[in-house]
Amino acid sequence: MDKPYVVGITGCSGSGKTYFLNKLVEHFEKEQLAVLSMDNYYKPITEQVRDENNVVNFDLPESIDREAFHQDTLKLVNGETVRLEEYVFNVRDVTPSVIEIQPAPIVIVEGIFSFYYEEVFDEMDLKIFVESTEEIMLNRRIERDEKERGYHDRSIRYRFEHHV
Repeated sequence: MDKPYVVGITGCSGSGKTYFLNKLVEHFEKEQLAVLSMDNYYKPITEQVRDENNVVNFDLPESIDREAFHQDTLKLVNGETVRLEEYVFNVRDVTPSVIEIQPAPIVIVEGIFSFYYEEVFDEMDLKIFVESTEEIMLNRRIERDEKERGYHDRSIRYRFEHHV
């Protein structure tokens, strides 16, 4: 297999990265794309940085297992399959599934810090930045974090105002 075409997608939390990615994926056959989401590379909560109010800050580059993310990016670039455990955002009673990502002609690397890590950035052939207003990003984050992660409105707003 030839070297895949690597597309990087980034933007702030709630900017619409996942929406954009989902719409993009609709235009391809499953075997044409390999999608690597940075969301599955968060370090355990016990290893996360806490702010001055002892609130975990997931919106720092240090919150991601940089080395694992880079190594799995390289695996896909080199035509290897990636297997990893889904990150469930500390939601209790959710058992993470094992994700298997097959190599493909197009590799999409997506996440809020995908451009921050130089070693990952350098692998990208195309870079896409998704931008939105703060109001839209906050509203999307509230909706997502309440439904998918069980966070309360006050906690979401605090993190958005102090961490994002």
